[in-house]
Amino acid sequence: MKTSSLWMVATVCLMASASAAQARSAYDGSWDLVFVTQRGTCDPSYNFTVNISDGIVTHPNLVKFRGYVAKSGSVRASVTVHEKFASGTGRLTATTGGGRWSGHTGSERCSGYWTAQRN
Repeated sequence: MKTSSLWMVATVCLMASASAAQARSAYDGSWDLVFVTQRGTCDPSYNFTVNISDGIVTHPNLVKFRGYVAKSGSVRASVTVHEKFASGTGRLTATTGGGRWSGHTGSERCSGYWTAQRN
């Protein structure tokens, strides 16, 4: 009885390990982002680094940051910092990416493009 229970536990552990390995995203890792303003009076550009883990995009200092990368590389993210808000969409490849963003600072509307480079 004990031996079969041990094998069941070992099998479950191996299956859990395999599932965790499959959950990893091809885009996981550190990425440098550059946001360029083309319209509006927002700052001309913004630079920062994000981390992607299992398709979830995070930034250690931005609490109101939400982002997701699909298996296809499609990206969707948004961030709020004080009175500033921005959201964007785009696509990542294995090492680069880019897309469009729009947002506002106070009552001023802004928009532009973004690029990404894997670290």
